[in-house]
Amino acid sequence: MQPLKSSISNPIRGEIRVPGDKSISHRSLLIGALAVGETVIEGLLEGEDVLCTAAALRALGAGVARASDGVWRVQGVGLGGLREPSGVLDMGNSGTAARLLMGVLASHPLTAFLTGDASLRRRPMARVQVPLEQFGARIVAREGGRMPLAITGAGEPMPITYRLPVASAQVKSAVLLAGLNTPGKTTAIESQPTRDHTERMLRHFGAELATAEEAEGALAVTVTGQPELTGRHIQVPADISSAAFPMVAALVVPGSEITLAGVGMNPRRTGLVDTLADMGAGIERLNETEIAGEPVADLRIRAGGLTGVEVPASRAPSMIDEYPILAVAAAVAEGTTVMHGLAELRVKESDRLAAMARGLATCGVQVEEGRDSLTVHGCGGRAPGGGAIETDLDHRIAMAFLVLGMAAEQPVSIDDAEPIETSFPGFVALMNGLGAGIGPAETAA
Repeated sequence: MQPLKSSISNPIRGEIRVPGDKSISHRSLLIGALAVGETVIEGLLEGEDVLCTAAALRALGAGVARASDGVWRVQGVGLGGLREPSGVLDMGNSGTAARLLMGVLASHPLTAFLTGDASLRRRPMARVQVPLEQFGARIVAREGGRMPLAITGAGEPMPITYRLPVASAQVKSAVLLAGLNTPGKTTAIESQPTRDHTERMLRHFGAELATAEEAEGALAVTVTGQPELTGRHIQVPADISSAAFPMVAALVVPGSEITLAGVGMNPRRTGLVDTLADMGAGIERLNETEIAGEPVADLRIRAGGLTGVEVPASRAPSMIDEYPILAVAAAVAEGTTVMHGLAELRVKESDRLAAMARGLATCGVQVEEGRDSLTVHGCGGRAPGGGAIETDLDHRIAMAFLVLGMAAEQPVSIDDAEPIETSFPGFVALMNGLGAGIGPAETAA
């Protein structure tokens, strides 16, 4: 346990680069392992989640190593070349790694056992189990498809067309990755477009993908199986989900101005930026470019008054991980912010919807929690604060309330900061380097 507290902050200033994008880091390792030849990765996120993916791929026979200059090199084994691991694959806290790896394994004729930490073992895997069994894979899991589980990949996988019951990039990606080692064409149909990092990276490695719009905004993504994937160079952009925390901190602490360098601006990930702009945020995009198929830009953020808005459910897929920190911005805004379409937050590392509602109320913010919505009545300035937050092993809840403490009248404490290392190593040092006041919290004797 690492209790921390955050106190009222002076203006934060400076130029920083947050760690590499977690979603892209996972995928660069996974797809690199399935390619022929060497994949060179710069800027890989070296958080615990991604390191678990690297360790699992080593156990499956791929060469994955970090050079002294911080560059990672993956020696791929080619599609169908993975070997059966001798031990259990521990996916740590990462639902992304677990679900995507299950997709890869579903069309490889081997048996693997997967587990994770206490938080991951509570998260539902049935949403990927159902389509992967249609390929011919056999999966034995706890009730609800929960880990630990055993997966035996199909010896002769069959291509499928699968309509996702919920908008989930992880489920879509698991289906596409299973389709890679399956002859024929595999299609995933999503009711509304989700982040497309898997599709962009598969094309970068040489796979053949097609997309087709269907009725009522649905999108069908098709991968042609058994391509020759070739090792590539990857430069991982800074993670917009991590950038969200210093971004909101700069907006809510009066007098602040920061620049965030090289942030990934995938249009299916920028829902938070769009929403903050609707609220009146001063966010400027600079030096826009594209690297390995992903749009990137520097972001300049200046503090200023925010006004509450209504956030439609249609925006949820493009910002599902950013709602905790958006709720912090809403807490100091003028007026009321209503967020719709949040049911997916209930099956993240924690029930994030309940955790944010509970934590904001503890800090003196008026809030109403719906089945799939959150209403935050802004304080029109600093929140009262003074709360002691139970993070439930959730890194985004921990970081969100540390940011709230920077814009609150009284310090805000969290019970455990250790999970932050899973996705944002060095978060506290980086924030304090900008001028924040985050430090150890007193604990009861």
